[in-house]
Amino acid sequence: MVKVQGPMFSLGASGKLGGTIVFSKWKGRPYVRELVTPSNPKSGGQVSMRAMMKFLSQEWSGMSAGAKTSWQDPADAGVVSTFNAFVSANLELNRSFLAPHQNYPQVIGAAVDAIDTFTAVAGVREITITLDTVAVADAAWGFLLFWSLSTGFTPAFSNLLSVIPANGTTDVIFVHGPLDPDTYYYDAKPFGAEGFIGALDGEINAVVA
Repeated sequence: MVKVQGPMFSLGASGKLGGTIVFSKWKGRPYVRELVTPSNPKSGGQVSMRAMMKFLSQEWSGMSAGAKTSWQDPADAGVVSTFNAFVSANLELNRSFLAPHQNYPQVIGAAVDAIDTFTAVAGVREITITLDTVAVADAAWGFLLFWSLSTGFTPAFSNLLSVIPANGTTDVIFVHGPLDPDTYYYDAKPFGAEGFIGALDGEINAVVA
């Protein structure tokens, strides 16, 4: 990344040029960098990180003021917002196959019970996953949903499909698609707001014809 004072012919250039370089700003400072296109934007790792990023972004607004304020020290240390400190720390945990947490510093909270009902029903080029949240309503913050095309798979960072928020009252649903004809295998486990991860529910599957 190259910092610049007046990129191209303006003081605020942004966007791509010739499909090779990018002009933008970071923390108010203009810069120029090479345009890098991921070789496989749907790799397991990238899907996993996008799933966690979506969850964290959605959940931040509903967190308590105290939980948000607890991230002020790491935010100040990194010269970023509390939201960015929260997201950055939890994405690092995801890379290590650990659950996110709301408060800083992390203190492992209450245990999370097993998922009561976990089903997969195939439709036209899609599969609907339903998780019954009744048994985990009080403690669960969300659910880690894993998938594979092979039975007996081991859930891992690289096969995390979605991080589904627990609403505390009703079943939660995730639709996986569009899918090619095949047998798809899933497993899931709940996690609490302070990083406690519950047990895997057990593998289920559905067949897309």
